[in-house]
Amino acid sequence: MRVAENLLHISQQISEACQKVNRTPDEVKLIAVTKYVSIDRANEALEAGIINLGENRDDGLLNKWEVLGDKPIWHFIGSLQTRKVKNIIDKVEYIHSLDRISLAEEINKRAVKKMKCLVQVNVSQEETKHGLAPHAVLDFIKDLRPYENISIEGLMTMAPFTDDEEQLRTCFRKLKELRDEIKNCNLDYAPCKELSMGMSNDFEIAIEEGATMIRIGTALVGAAGEEE
Repeated sequence: MRVAENLLHISQQISEACQKVNRTPDEVKLIAVTKYVSIDRANEALEAGIINLGENRDDGLLNKWEVLGDKPIWHFIGSLQTRKVKNIIDKVEYIHSLDRISLAEEINKRAVKKMKCLVQVNVSQEETKHGLAPHAVLDFIKDLRPYENISIEGLMTMAPFTDDEEQLRTCFRKLKELRDEIKNCNLDYAPCKELSMGMSNDFEIAIEEGATMIRIGTALVGAAGEEE
């Protein structure tokens, strides 16, 4: 199925989820996660009207950048090694995976403009996931005050891969509560308005719980080898 057809279906799902909780679809930024698909498929997403693309590896982003350049708004959504910051820092608008001071130091040093970052939180506290424990987030963000080239735009999490709706809702609610706590601190370098949460299998629940950014891969652009 083509991206444009998938987008129609997903847009309808976004609208219905928003309607349930008295939100409007323009409150939700759709990020097409193109990490498993070709440059042609990523370009098809652009042609369908999607302007935000997400990559989780520096080499994947660089390969697509060589062809697509700055036509999309690029989001780096994967765990970012400190030594690879220099490869992507001038190409991305958002980094969704800030989770340690050493990474903040490198981003701050390499930034060519104020970098929009989201702090990654391991709400479910699964050993296989990256991110800070929820109780550590506020102190971490307060420690970022000296880094003048970083703006903390919000928080990001990956929910457990489960069909248990209440478990998903609990995860998303916890992130929203944490976001609200930080936002209410009125830190000038941490407006913390964004909630990056929800993927192909759970984005509707995430929207109902307050997501402002959803990261959709398979349901939107397909998986590797599924482009025909």
